[in-house]
Amino acid sequence: ILTAREPEKLRNEIIQYGVSQIDGGTKIELGSYSQDEKNENLDKGQFKINDDRSLAEIIDELLEQDMLPSFCTSCYRRGRTGEHFMEFSVPGFIKRFCGPNALLTLAEYIMDYANATTAEKGWRAIEKNLLTLDEKTQLSVRSKIEKIRNGERDLYY
Repeated sequence: ILTAREPEKLRNEIIQYGVSQIDGGTKIELGSYSQDEKNENLDKGQFKINDDRSLAEIIDELLEQDMLPSFCTSCYRRGRTGEHFMEFSVPGFIKRFCGPNALLTLAEYIMDYANATTAEKGWRAIEKNLLTLDEKTQLSVRSKIEKIRNGERDLYY
């Protein structure tokens, strides 16, 4: 896990070694995600953020580096946690879910938040990664991506 406590330069170096979770656009002050512009707690964070890039900037940079950003939470939601997660993870079965779910969550991000440049990079990354899947999974993921394009959300394996 790589947090925004670390500076951008260090994060960019460390991520190359197989980081599985990062944060972006992090706000640590009480109430800092609220819409209230007059929040009194904005200078009372628990610790210092050393990488203040926005989530959009980080996603764009990950795509630029040929990485696949994922917002997947399906294991938690499907009950694949703790010992049950290890049953999938240790023999490598979890890969059947991780790749497809990363593609679906990236498609949702693109549709809902990405600017045109990031969207173009994201769709290219999705297509490239789709081609690494077996034909049956590829067809299933393509079908779910089409549903996402048509407004459905929260699709996962």
